[in-house]
Amino acid sequence: MALNSARFIFNLNKISSLGALHQTAKRFASAAATSYRYILTDRKGEEKNIGLITLNRPKALNALDNILATELADAIHAMDKDETIRAIVVTGSEKSFVAGADIKDVMLNSTYSGNVKNGLLEEWSDIIKCKKPLIAAVNGYAFGGGCELALMCDIIYAGDKAMFGQLEVKVGTIPGVGGTQRIARSCGKSKAMEMCLSADIITAQEAEKMGLVSKVFPADQLVAETVKLGERIAQHSPLIVQLCKQAVNVAFETSLQEGLRFERSTFYATFATEDRKEGMSAFTEKRKPNFKNN
Repeated sequence: MALNSARFIFNLNKISSLGALHQTAKRFASAAATSYRYILTDRKGEEKNIGLITLNRPKALNALDNILATELADAIHAMDKDETIRAIVVTGSEKSFVAGADIKDVMLNSTYSGNVKNGLLEEWSDIIKCKKPLIAAVNGYAFGGGCELALMCDIIYAGDKAMFGQLEVKVGTIPGVGGTQRIARSCGKSKAMEMCLSADIITAQEAEKMGLVSKVFPADQLVAETVKLGERIAQHSPLIVQLCKQAVNVAFETSLQEGLRFERSTFYATFATEDRKEGMSAFTEKRKPNFKNN
């Protein structure tokens, strides 16, 4: 009887293990099944908790067409929902981050009424809904929509040969996904006017000086340095990082007094979280915190 019981328990454990293996296999199969035409996805960092999205349309210098924009939004959304990913890095090639929107495929034959009816570029709004830190690693060209894509991210790191520009006036239009607004908020009215009205191209060093980018690195070290930043962010509570990101974003959307009120109320709210309690306890006990994202 004891032998039969032991066999029964063994079989249950075996079935349970096989079930776990099956579920794991299904997850890996599902991840592998997610394939894109113009982007590559990967995990980086020592704990593989940094999502890396590489724009991969080299023949067009990563010019944004509807497919690339939709795939990028989809990949960001998927990583945003993955609790094992703590930060997301978006990059291109050393030659080009994004050389702009694909004028021939996206805009040449567009009309005003068609743009209104079809919501031209509206899929971009999905990108800025990301709750996790979104970091741009910009090498090469970041023109037009490419500059705007970088500006949608929370932090921009640039390679030393990167070039930025809002070139839309050259082709008879204006920036359409935030160039006039985000440059003004990040760098001031004069710089926004200069970039958008002249269509001048600026270097990575100029972009850093005016506050458009945070730091500049040698091109071949850029992605690695950006991943390191993601890893430093990943050491903290994901919940608290998300709340902090929200507070900074409010600074660009409201008055100073409204922003201060939002910051204070969010600060108070952190005291209802387990991670705030753990963080302060770990500090006083001189140990590393064990955040649970609660």
